[in-house]
Amino acid sequence: MNNLTKRIIPCLDVKDGKTVKGINFENLKEVGSPIELAKKYSKSGADELVFLDITATNEKRKTIVELVEKVAKEVFIPFTVGGGISSLDDIRAILEAGADKISFNSAIVKNPDLISTCAEYFGSQCIVAALDAKKEDNDFWIYINAGKVNTGLKAIDWAKRVEELGAGEILLTSMDYDGTQKGFDIELNNLISNAVHIPVIASGGAGANSKHFIDVFNKTKVDAALAASIFHYDTLPIEKLKSDLKKANISVR
Repeated sequence: MNNLTKRIIPCLDVKDGKTVKGINFENLKEVGSPIELAKKYSKSGADELVFLDITATNEKRKTIVELVEKVAKEVFIPFTVGGGISSLDDIRAILEAGADKISFNSAIVKNPDLISTCAEYFGSQCIVAALDAKKEDNDFWIYINAGKVNTGLKAIDWAKRVEELGAGEILLTSMDYDGTQKGFDIELNNLISNAVHIPVIASGGAGANSKHFIDVFNKTKVDAALAASIFHYDTLPIEKLKSDLKKANISVR
């Protein structure tokens, strides 16, 4: 695949086996079955799928392996799973259940060596470092535990560090823009995509407007854009978005 091709990635935020969506990481509402949604996206032109068990870390329990297995049977596109994954055994179980990549957030902040260990065992292409960033005092800071804890790490420093340790990709979520549907955080995505050499996935803020995607691809170096509710509710179907991107001379599959 040529690196200039931009990817469109729907995200399933899963809580208690149901897909949910919130705003700024709060007020979660149920939007449907992860299995049915995964099936829909696999057929409708999504390039990849991300499945995040969003309460796994806070509830100190493991990602639902059985659900991952069921979703994996329905999708024929690369499939990333995150949430509460903190050991090689967890990773092995998720990959064996059918995931292609593993996304880490809180676990790698608490134990950065997990990245290099995993990259050694499973390869960098399997490792997605998820960064939840929020702007405070004119700087972007990394938060963990579903946006509850400020780590005191600057987003730019942490992005460079995860790359050094062997992460193959960064999933960058703007907490300030999450669920607002006002467009992606261009400043944050620019900062991080210019600071690293691995692919960056922009997340947080996509509305039912193809221009939000056109802007993030034209104004930053991100390789992919992720969204949830606009795809779940079909307010911007993936087929239409891709057709609009092509018209804007943005290369998509």
